[in-house]
Amino acid sequence: MIISEGSPAETFEPRRFLASLTTQPGVYRMLGEGGEVLYVGKAKNLKKRVASYFRRTVASTRIAAMVAQIRDVQIIVTRGEAEALLLENNLIKEHRPRYNILLRDDKSYPYIFISHHPYPRLAFHRGARKSSGRYFGPYPSGSAVRETINLLQKLFLLRPCEDSFFQNRSRACLQYQIQRCSGPCVGHIDSTAYDRDVEHAVDFLEGRGEKVIADLVRGMEQAAEVQEYERAARIRDQIARLRQLSERQYVSGEGGDVDIIALAQASGEVCFQVFSIRGGLNLGNRSLFPRVPEETPPESLMTAFLGQYYLSRDIPPQIILSHAPEDHHVLLEMLTLRRGQKVALAWNVRGDRARWLEMACRNAQMTLATRLAGRAGMQARLEALQDALDLDDPPGRMECFDISHTQGEATVASCVVFDAEGPVKSDYRRFNIKDITPGDDYAAMRQALMRRYTRLKEGEGKLPDILFIDGGKGQVRQALEVLEELQVSGVMVIGVAKGETRRPGLETLVLSDTAQPSILSPGSKALHLIQQIRDEAHRFAITGHRQRRARARSTSPLEQIPGMGPRRRQQLLKHFGGLQGVHRADVEALAKVPGISRKLAQQIFDSLHDD
Repeated sequence: MIISEGSPAETFEPRRFLASLTTQPGVYRMLGEGGEVLYVGKAKNLKKRVASYFRRTVASTRIAAMVAQIRDVQIIVTRGEAEALLLENNLIKEHRPRYNILLRDDKSYPYIFISHHPYPRLAFHRGARKSSGRYFGPYPSGSAVRETINLLQKLFLLRPCEDSFFQNRSRACLQYQIQRCSGPCVGHIDSTAYDRDVEHAVDFLEGRGEKVIADLVRGMEQAAEVQEYERAARIRDQIARLRQLSERQYVSGEGGDVDIIALAQASGEVCFQVFSIRGGLNLGNRSLFPRVPEETPPESLMTAFLGQYYLSRDIPPQIILSHAPEDHHVLLEMLTLRRGQKVALAWNVRGDRARWLEMACRNAQMTLATRLAGRAGMQARLEALQDALDLDDPPGRMECFDISHTQGEATVASCVVFDAEGPVKSDYRRFNIKDITPGDDYAAMRQALMRRYTRLKEGEGKLPDILFIDGGKGQVRQALEVLEELQVSGVMVIGVAKGETRRPGLETLVLSDTAQPSILSPGSKALHLIQQIRDEAHRFAITGHRQRRARARSTSPLEQIPGMGPRRRQQLLKHFGGLQGVHRADVEALAKVPGISRKLAQQIFDSLHDD
């Protein structure tokens, strides 16, 4: 039975609450102002565990800061510790409390899908497994699935196309021509031979590669006996490719399904490396970077990671770990409960498993080192920018605007955001510029800045420390006028003007607080950071402009004319044989089309010749 208790009072009184608290196992939630969930934890003895937070001496400043914010504690009693651990991870996933270890990985993992069909389809699948067929995985990444599908297509020539495409073919498609499909849609292979290829693909995905090779060898020998030498040669090449693939992907000494999980920790950052082995086949690896509180021991990290990682994923029967998890007996019970079958955890391993664990640990350490080096490089460039601009502190947030259009058509403004860790892509914005003279970059910049900073002033985001503008004095003046009009203060505006030859390294910086432009040396880290931010804004603007332009050009200009419904447009196009014929026609010719009056003909002519 699940019950809940807690104090609804605004001022939380720990002593009174603890006096009535149960000693049963369960889950507790620390709530802050307004009901915000600060922390979720599980306990074998709720009273003893919750009381530990309210002692005079606490374990760390982090916990002391959390306790100071507590306004209520709610508990849920469970039947045991394993059930409490499972519930704890569900609540962490739901509420994402700021003081918990959080695995930021909400993506569903991909599978290889072979459909249930007379000629089954081989496909990439992500999401709910609702379609009838067989699913293989999960794979650690989409690229691992795509690589395997590509190899399987080369080996077994299974069709990748949708059923609707397959059913409406009158001739073989490009996949058949490049030897990635056997052409079942147009009868180039019979169902018996295709079923044999499907069976081989399934055997391979389930780790029975040697069985597949043995079957192919028999087929090659049979083809040679009846003097079908071309087919025998094709099977021979297929066997060679399959042996190469098996040597690369099969895990020595490992059979069945195993996950290998390694943890690396340094400078307040944590990296988990997960290798997935299914049927003895190495499906690839993936790096994950959870958000962790300071001074969290690796044992606690491993327990929290495993609990959250396997909350919505298939659990293999064996998991090899680089560190012994905290409360591993409870964790093992929870994983077994979640899987419905026995699960084995191992961390002191030998032989082949030790070599694979060593490889996972090495990958985790290298990935974390790369991530930290990237952050260190970003910090060095921020400090160089601080020195170059004579700032009191390194800038914490920077924005850059750029304008993109083609001779005034489909003008789009971009805004990209960088902070101390690099690009903040969730804060990127695009603005479709309207109601300006085509090609007026000043007006476009003014409109984009006005829309952006009006929203920021209304509380929809943070103001930057530095605002970069891709342009010179005129663009900077527009930015300063907008900021003044909106009464935005404390933002440094810098124009990034291209040099005479437009070559990188020759940019001139137009500073808002000085009349003299600044030129940084081509090797300056500060200039490299500015170039990166400017180039990202340029890329983001061009992408948006091209998308908008493509949408506009796919729309008929006749659709913009008042009174031109679908039927009249169709009449016009049929009468003149297309839009070019309509464009060449004069008013008299247009007026002769049934349903087109003289007045409407004049409107059509004027609209198509307004340039």
